[in-house]
Amino acid sequence: MRVLVTGSTGFIGRTVCRSLRDAGLQLRVALRDEARAATVLDIERAIVGDLSAQTDWSSALTGIDAVVHLAGIAHMLGTPAAEALEPCTRVNVDATLTLARAAVKAGVHRFVMMSSAKVHGETNAAHPWREADAPDPKDPYARSKWQAELGLRLIEKGSGLQVVVLRPPLVYGPEVKANFLRLLATVARGWPMPLGAIRNRRSLVYVGNLADAVLACLRHPSAAGRTYLVSDGDDVSTPELLRRVGTALGRPVRLIPVPVAVLRAAATLLGRGSDFDRLTGNFAVDSSAIRAELGWQPPYSMQQALSATAAWYRGLTPSAKKENGGDARR
Repeated sequence: MRVLVTGSTGFIGRTVCRSLRDAGLQLRVALRDEARAATVLDIERAIVGDLSAQTDWSSALTGIDAVVHLAGIAHMLGTPAAEALEPCTRVNVDATLTLARAAVKAGVHRFVMMSSAKVHGETNAAHPWREADAPDPKDPYARSKWQAELGLRLIEKGSGLQVVVLRPPLVYGPEVKANFLRLLATVARGWPMPLGAIRNRRSLVYVGNLADAVLACLRHPSAAGRTYLVSDGDDVSTPELLRRVGTALGRPVRLIPVPVAVLRAAATLLGRGSDFDRLTGNFAVDSSAIRAELGWQPPYSMQQALSATAAWYRGLTPSAKKENGGDARR
C-alpha cells in the first residue's frame, strides 16, 4: 500500500510515519516547502505549498492508494474566536476537502482524517462520549473539524473514496508540547498543588497508540465509512493523572484537597475560569467501537506510555524545558 501522509513533521505525524513504515507501507509525505525536508530525508516527499482551497495535490497523489490527513491548524489558545475562525476554516476545512476531491480524482481508495473528540464539546457529565452522540463543538477549531467531517461524508457519497475519521482526546507522548508539557514541568518541580479534591474523568491517548489505530483504519475493511473515538481506555481523574506522571518522573506529588468551588472562584477572579473548567471537568470518550469492529487494542498501557514520555522529558535540556513547558529545575 502506498500512502500519502500530511502533517508528517508534527508531533503526531512523526510517530505515525514511523509506525506505518515499520509496518511495511510505502510512504510519501506532503510538505509545505523544502525547508521541512530535512526532517524526512529518508521518505519520498512532495512539496505542495500552503494549505488552502487552492492547494494543488495532483503530483502528491500520483500512484497513491490511501491518504492519512494529519495536517491542520491546532488549538489556538488565547486567540480570539474571531481571529481563529479564518485560519481554521482555510486549513482544516477548505484544504481538507480540496485534498479529498483530488484524492477521488486520483483514484485513492481510503482517506483517514484526524479529527478531534472536541467536536462533541468541552465537558460531558452523563456518560463518556460515543460516536452517535450529537456533536456540540464550542470553538473555531472544533467547529472546523466538524465541518470537515461533514464535507468529507458528502464527497464520499457516490465516489470510490472510503473515508475513516478518528476523534482522539488529548494526545501525549515524547515530543509533546503545550498543556501536557506544562503538566510534566509542574510535576517535576515537586511543588504542592491544590487539586486533591477534584473528582473527574478524563480520557487520553498515547501517540504510539493513536498511530497504531491509524494503521488499523488503513488496513481493516470494516473501517470504511466509519468514525471512531480512540483512547488508551484507561480514564483517570486529574489527581490520578498527576500521581501517575509523578511516578513516571520519580517525583513525589503533593495534592492539597482545596474545595473545587473555592478553586473555581479564584480562577474566575483571575480570568481563567474556562481553563479551570477544562482541568477539572469530565472529558471522557468510549473507544469500544474501534475495538469491537476492528479488533484494535492499544499496544501500550498508560504506564508504559507515561514512562516513555517521562524518559524523553528527563532528556530535555534545562533551556528546552523552560522554553516549552517551564523550568523544571528546583
